[in-house]
Amino acid sequence: MNTSSCISISTTKPCCRIINSYRSLSHFGFSLPRSNNNSLIHTNLSKSHPESVYNHKFHCCNNRSRSQDMGRTCIVNLDRRGFIVCDWNWGHARGFSSNFHVDKGSDSRGVLVIPKVASDIRNHSTSVEGHVNEKGFESIYIQGGLNVKPLVIENIETESNVAKEGKEETSYNRVEVNGSTVNTNFFKDLNESTTPKIVEREVSEIEKEAWQLLRGTIVNYCGNPVGTVAANDPADRQPLNYDQVFIRDFVPSALAFLLNGEKEIVKNFLLHTLQLQSWEKTVDCYSPGQGLMPASFKVKTVPLDGSDGGFEEVLDPDFGESAIGRVAPVDSGLWWIILLRAYGKITGDHALQERVDVQTGIRLGLNLCLSDGFDMFPTLLVTDGSCMIDRRMGIHGHPLEIQALFYSALRCAREMLIVNDGTKNLVATINNRLSALSFHIREYYWVDMKKINEIYRYNTEEYSTNAVNKFNIYPDQIPSWLVDWIPEEGGYLIGNLQPAHMDFRFFTLGNLWAIISSLGTSKQNKGILNLIEAKWDDLIGYMPLKICYPALEYEEWRIITGSDPKNTPWSYHNGGSWPTLLWQFTLACIKMGKPELAQKAVALAEKRLSTDQWPEYYDTRSGRFVGKQSRLFQTWTISGFLASKMLLENPDKASLLFLEEDYELLEICVCALSKTGRKKCSRFAS
Repeated sequence: MNTSSCISISTTKPCCRIINSYRSLSHFGFSLPRSNNNSLIHTNLSKSHPESVYNHKFHCCNNRSRSQDMGRTCIVNLDRRGFIVCDWNWGHARGFSSNFHVDKGSDSRGVLVIPKVASDIRNHSTSVEGHVNEKGFESIYIQGGLNVKPLVIENIETESNVAKEGKEETSYNRVEVNGSTVNTNFFKDLNESTTPKIVEREVSEIEKEAWQLLRGTIVNYCGNPVGTVAANDPADRQPLNYDQVFIRDFVPSALAFLLNGEKEIVKNFLLHTLQLQSWEKTVDCYSPGQGLMPASFKVKTVPLDGSDGGFEEVLDPDFGESAIGRVAPVDSGLWWIILLRAYGKITGDHALQERVDVQTGIRLGLNLCLSDGFDMFPTLLVTDGSCMIDRRMGIHGHPLEIQALFYSALRCAREMLIVNDGTKNLVATINNRLSALSFHIREYYWVDMKKINEIYRYNTEEYSTNAVNKFNIYPDQIPSWLVDWIPEEGGYLIGNLQPAHMDFRFFTLGNLWAIISSLGTSKQNKGILNLIEAKWDDLIGYMPLKICYPALEYEEWRIITGSDPKNTPWSYHNGGSWPTLLWQFTLACIKMGKPELAQKAVALAEKRLSTDQWPEYYDTRSGRFVGKQSRLFQTWTISGFLASKMLLENPDKASLLFLEEDYELLEICVCALSKTGRKKCSRFAS
């Protein structure tokens, strides 16, 4: 087992940590055995030291003075209560208490005694898994009773090994663009032998500018890139939380970097956010379940405890306790799983997905989503503001955006999970949920001219298992604008469905991800693009794409948004135009064989984005004005444009990111086993 870590003592170098408070050290649940060998680390986490239980601050750093021959090195303070060694080759960081000993006179690389810990995840799962043998998932960051066995890990790295590894790294042809490096080999498929050679094009001036701006948003932690800030407007004196790294915002940036042959920043991001997932989060004395990913995190520099002039970098995550409305980010964990699969598909580095800590992180996130509740539907029940639309907009309940991301994350996770005794029940649960979820969305969320006419003739107050109007929808709910707006050819998935309520607004992100993940049937997916093409002026206008259509106005706006001054009609989340949706539109168009639609939208955006200084969103019904409170130099506007350009230039890479219809799910469709009178399933329409 190769590592590149060692322990050194210093108080003068910058180092990094992650702030968190634990009520229990059962996250780690071990103590290191003592040894007479001075090269070993000695620790004691016994119950006789209660002061070591609280306010643990984890930190790591890169000792640059020894980086040439020692690799990553952690600088620690002997007075510190706890720290972790941030070496990703270990699977994930290890925790130790402050009572340790290091032989300062030894020149050897060191031998570390690390406990081998078996996770007690079955004590934290719900009905999604049985209590089966889980030896394959030995992790140290799951709370619960832990069985500890000492495991000696030797550092066998040599300088020759380092040199050898360096030679094996993939090289890329790059060009300098205004101080930025752009990979010109992103056009090549992973398997060059099966892909026709593509003539490289000249990078346009706006792309050069975009790359320079994107690289200017990179955030470093311990000397390594870990993400990009949400916006980098030099004239903005009150950045609020736009100077943080958001999980959902980083996805298009990650794709741009991956398509450009740069995987380090994406790998670092995935692993650092994975560490944050397992921590205790508390708001007003209440802690949500394990597996919740943060909405964002920020790298801060603070004075090093007990050091004269020393400082350290800390990761400060936000799980919603600082967000507007204090809403947990439901979509963050779903985006993380989707990005993890994209990383493996584009880079071919599937070893990251197979790591013990990553596998456990996937399971934690899924357990949180698949836990039992009172809901009768397979869709996820969430509150308002729990996704990209993070303000009150009347999407509480079962919003399409969450369901589409949930379906996509389930399929991605099932593809990456290692099937063994510890995961076979989880995989079975995923299959059942996918089957039920896809049927539910395809059958009850889809509307076209025929379906609307059917709803118009609904009978109400039906009490029967054979009821046609299963959700007791009143025909008068059909809005007047919809009757004249829906085209003869085409349709879409409605925004929300609850008892006696259908939200007929068109939400772009949910419909696009239904196409990308094959949540809809092939006929429905074609119908969505047909509708977008037919209603181009309404959904695209002068700037792609409307986040939702139409906007809430007048009394409806006052009641549903609470008179939100930021979500006024045709602004921000209430019918604003968001250029970041461009890359998702591009993926959907490429999948459905209509890249010309994406090219048309990209060309439209290219005319204005640079001139308008890359705004976050645009206002007015047709998207003519830069948003009244829009941040400029918005990162996912920049990266979304770049990702769209590269996906259009290389559709083979785009095909790695979307999901085709899973015909195996048709064979296990729960509808075939039902005796409730439901005789046909819309899943077979594909």
